[in-house]
Amino acid sequence: MRVFLYDQSFEGLLTCVFEAYAQHCFPDQLIAEGEVLPMFVDEQMTIVTDRQKAERVWKGLEKHLSPSAMTLLTNVWLSELSEVANMLFRYIRKTFDAGKSIETNFADPDVLALSQIFKKVRYERLHLMQFIRFQKTIDGTYFAAIEPQFNTLPLAIPHFQDRFNDQPWMIYDTKRRYGYYYDLKTVELVTFEDQQMEHLVTGKLQESMMDKDEKLFQDLWRTYFKAIAIKERWNPRKHRKDLPFRYWKYLTEKQ
Repeated sequence: MRVFLYDQSFEGLLTCVFEAYAQHCFPDQLIAEGEVLPMFVDEQMTIVTDRQKAERVWKGLEKHLSPSAMTLLTNVWLSELSEVANMLFRYIRKTFDAGKSIETNFADPDVLALSQIFKKVRYERLHLMQFIRFQKTIDGTYFAAIEPQFNTLPLAIPHFQDRFNDQPWMIYDTKRRYGYYYDLKTVELVTFEDQQMEHLVTGKLQESMMDKDEKLFQDLWRTYFKAIAIKERWNPRKHRKDLPFRYWKYLTEKQ
């Protein structure tokens, strides 16, 4: 068995593709640096990420794939699923070897699997757009915390930048420990080394950090939510399907 060791970045994956063709040496498996190697490895090669090589592979794919298929590649990568890198490598190799797009060949197991993952990632993006709840801070910034199943925050940011472009906000992924801050002009990636700040862990602002009317608005929202609920139509199973449990701790109406 031949394995490539890489830095587990998307550019690293594309660099692996470049090196495989350049050296006529194709791996059986891609493995992140530092991970335990599988049994019976005969050959291992460490691939150093090279942006120029990655860009050459990306431009080559653009000649064979539609824009929607290119979007699928980047979106599926954000799923962070363990086997995605190997499936993407095989998908890209099949595309280059065929000399044309394979994106509609759903008889191919990799094409089918990646299309299914793509749908799940897009659904998670929609969930972010639906279930984020902002809290107004004392300085006027709107803060929201999330913990999505997939790394889909970058996909949802354009929606918030367009929809809430008249107010400063920050959305923070508590699981991956990064977020985005909008200052009415640009969106910037933000990270915090100090995870002792409670609101970055729990997603809940302390009252001392809230705008003077924020607690009142939260109470009003919870009252409204309870008032519109129809007990006779309560369906817990459907409710959990429509509103995934992982979002509940960040929803004002569930507090």
